[in-house]
Amino acid sequence: MKRTFAILMMIVVFAVNTMAQDYRFEIGAALGTSGYLGDVNRGNFLRNPGVSGGALFRFIKDYRWAFKGSLNVATISGNSTAEKSVFVDGRTYEFKSTLFDLGGQAEFNFFNFGIGSKYKNLKRLTPYLTLGLGVTMASCSGSTAVAMNLPMGVGVKYKLKERLNLGAEFTMRKCFGDKIDGLSDLNGIKSSFAKNTDWYSLIPVSVTYEVGKRCRVCHYVD
Repeated sequence: MKRTFAILMMIVVFAVNTMAQDYRFEIGAALGTSGYLGDVNRGNFLRNPGVSGGALFRFIKDYRWAFKGSLNVATISGNSTAEKSVFVDGRTYEFKSTLFDLGGQAEFNFFNFGIGSKYKNLKRLTPYLTLGLGVTMASCSGSTAVAMNLPMGVGVKYKLKERLNLGAEFTMRKCFGDKIDGLSDLNGIKSSFAKNTDWYSLIPVSVTYEVGKRCRVCHYVD
C-alpha cells in the first residue's frame, strides 16, 4: 500500500512539474512617467514629470538572464526659473520635447524568476539590474535631434500567473548629445560627445505575456 501511494505521489509531482511550462519570449506594453536633467534642470529629474509609454519584447535566456528590446515615447519639459544658477546672457529658458526611444537592454535577475518546479528554487518576485544601448530622436519646437543613449537602472518583476508578468523599472538614460531639450551650450561651454550631455529617466509599469514554448526532449531543455 505504501509503495502504491509513493508511486501515485511521484506521478502527481511529475504532472504538476510538466504543466509548469517554460517560454522563450515575452511581449507587452508599459506606461509610466518620465523626467529630465540638462541645461535647465540640474538637480531634480522629476521637477516637471512627463508621461511615457511603449511596447517591449523580451527574450528569456534562462531564469537569471533576459534581453529586452523596447520602443518608447515620452514627454519631457523644463524651465530655468527654478534654477539658482544664472546663465551668462541673463535669460531664462523653457522647453517641451517629445522623445522617441528605441533600444535594447540586458537584465540580470537576483533570483531564479519563474513559477512551478520547487527543485529549481524559482521565485515569483525578483529585483533585477539592467544596462543597454539605444537611440533617441527628440522633437522640440519644430526641430529634431538624434543621439545615442545609455540606459542603466533597476527593476522588479512579479509573476501574476504562469505566463503573465507585472514589472516596474527605473532607468536613467545618458544621451551622448546636448539637444534633446532644443537647448545647447547655454553657459558658453561647447558640448562634446561626453560633456554637457542631457539625461532623461523612464519609470514605467509593464504587463507582459509569455509566448513560444521551449522544446523539451527528456531532461534536455533547449
